[in-house]
Formats: sequence, structure tokens, C-alpha cells
Amino acid sequence: MCGMPQQPPVRSTPTRATRPDASMSLLTNVMDHSLDDGYAEAATRKKAAGTEGLPKTVRAKLGLAVGLVLAALVVTVGAAQARISAPVVAKEREELIDRIQTETADADELEDSVDKLRDDVSARQRKALKEDGGSDGNDLVEILAGAVEVHGPGVKLVVNDAKDASQGGDGDARETSGFSDTGRVRDRDMQRVVNGLWESGAEAVSINGQRLTALSAIRAAGEAILVDNKPLAPPYTVLAVGDGQRLSTKFQNSPDGLYLHALQENFGIRTNISTEDDIKVPAAPSVIVRTAEPSTEKGTS
Repeated sequence: MCGMPQQPPVRSTPTRATRPDASMSLLTNVMDHSLDDGYAEAATRKKAAGTEGLPKTVRAKLGLAVGLVLAALVVTVGAAQARISAPVVAKEREELIDRIQTETADADELEDSVDKLRDDVSARQRKALKEDGGSDGNDLVEILAGAVEVHGPGVKLVVNDAKDASQGGDGDARETSGFSDTGRVRDRDMQRVVNGLWESGAEAVSINGQRLTALSAIRAAGEAILVDNKPLAPPYTVLAVGDGQRLSTKFQNSPDGLYLHALQENFGIRTNISTEDDIKVPAAPSVIVRTAEPSTEKGTS
């Protein structure tokens, strides 16, 4: 029986299932693999190291402990060095003190030698004047120049700072005159005192044993008063050789005496004046001869 040829059965090819979001494959891939492989490896290693290492708090405490140990070591080494160097410093200090004391003693010896030589020169000068026919006029010149010691009746004047004297000024009236009211005796005060004594008839004047001459200067250096560059400390004792009672009265009534009285009344400066029967005024430390003329004949110059 002829029949129609049979056709082979048709195989159906299975179709691949597709995702609903297949049209957004790139965006989906990015979302599924948001972390790069390299970053993922690094994160894995870091996590493993964190689990195997010490906690952060323990590491911080360990670092602090190491720092404290180092600081303690530095302090210990410094203390040991200071202890070792202390005897050396003490020895150097003692040597410096000994040197200062030695130099001071040498300076005192030199000063004594200068005083002796000065006295010897003065004695030789007086002897030479007498041998050359010295007269009373020459003796008077020596007295006025401060070349010889003078003693006789006169006045003793003591000038001292106020009891509550201070170091700085407070802007009172004396400040307008060039110095402030501190209750301290100033160089200008002593200048007026000495000039007043000279004008009142004093023949020789000294302050705290320092002889004044026509070339003497009374200045200030800070809070100190200098007489011929020698510092003096209060109280200031002024000795003036002359007619005692007359010199005292004339000075106290003079403008300079009244000025000293005003300092006592207004600023508390302490003063005391008295007449003395015998006052000794030393010779000036050095007498500088500015001009001289050779002797033309015996007894004259």
C-alpha cells in the first residue's frame, strides 16, 4: 500500500531562559560585582591581619609604655650626668672665689702702696718749699688747693636720707627741678650744701673723708653720689674748717642753708649741724697742677 512518505519528527530546540532584566545586563553586572577583585583581596588581607594582630587599644598602651620608658631613661641619664658634673662645678666655683679674694687682696695692697707714695710725695713737696724759702702765702695756697691736711675749729654737718626713703620717684614737686621726691639726698643737694659752706667762709671742706678742691666734682650715678668719681653712702658727713659759730650761723641764714631746711621740712631729709673745736680734714687724694712757672729768684715764683 502506497502511502505518503512519512516525514521525520520535528525536534523542538529548547530555548534559553532569559532574565527579566536581560536588557540591563551591564548595570546588573555592576551591581553584582560592585567591589573590584583587587580591592576585595586587600580587604581580605586587612581583615586577616586584624584578627591575627593586637587590638588597637593594646597597641596604643604599648606605645605609651615605650614612650614613658624612653622618657625615664633620658631623665635618669641627665640626673647621672648632673651628679657627675656637680663636683666639677663646685670646684670651679671655689677656684673662682679664691681668685676673686686673691685679686681683691692684691688691689688693696696696691691701694695702700699708692697712699704711702702719695704721702711721701706730699712730704717731699712741703720740704722742698721750706728749703726754697716757703712763706705763709705758699702754705695758704697748699691749704686752698687741698694738698695738705687741715685741722682747726669748724662745723660738722650730717645730711641723711628720710627714714622712709624709696628708690623711685612719685612725681612730687622736686621732680620739676630735675629729680624726683623719693626722700633721698641728691647730688644737687650736696652741691648746694658745699657751695653754701664755701660762700659762708669755709677754708677746707670734706664729705665722708673725701677732700674737696676747686677741681672736685659732685655727680650722680644712679642712686649713688660720686665725689671725684668715688661713690659715697649716706649719711653724708660734711666737715668744714673755719670760724665755727660764725660759719654755722652764716650758712644757716644763707639761701643754701634755707634750701636744706626746706628739704628737711617738706621731704623728711634729716640734717644736723654743730660747731666743733677741732676738726681734721684730710688732704686730697691727688692734686693736679695745671699750670706752673719756673722760679726766677729765691723765694719767688
